[in-house]
Amino acid sequence: QVQLVESGGGLGQAGGSLRLSCAASGITFSTFHMGWYRQAPGKQRESVAFTTRVTTRYADSVKGRFIVSRDNAKNTLYLQMNSLKPEDTAVYYCYAQHETGAAYWGQGTQVTVSS
Repeated sequence: QVQLVESGGGLGQAGGSLRLSCAASGITFSTFHMGWYRQAPGKQRESVAFTTRVTTRYADSVKGRFIVSRDNAKNTLYLQMNSLKPEDTAVYYCYAQHETGAAYWGQGTQVTVSS
């Protein structure tokens, strides 16, 4: 079955960095568009970064601070988070979407940024 397993979350300090990973299994990883979403308490889930074969887009709130990358050989998606802010505190979810419409979510990893 399809599994997206996030790791790398935890406690970070404002101005610091964290790196999230998403290990995918059960899918042909290279054929999927991949993204990171986040959901803060009391807020809707929002897109953080999304990458396809031809483009990558970021939420305005993370542009210049976060970098999404993927290693198709390792079936892994990454999110390098720099210059962390307390407002980056959220549960971060990995997302995989195929051109056919099939889509999958990870279980999420908590990121907490202290000021």
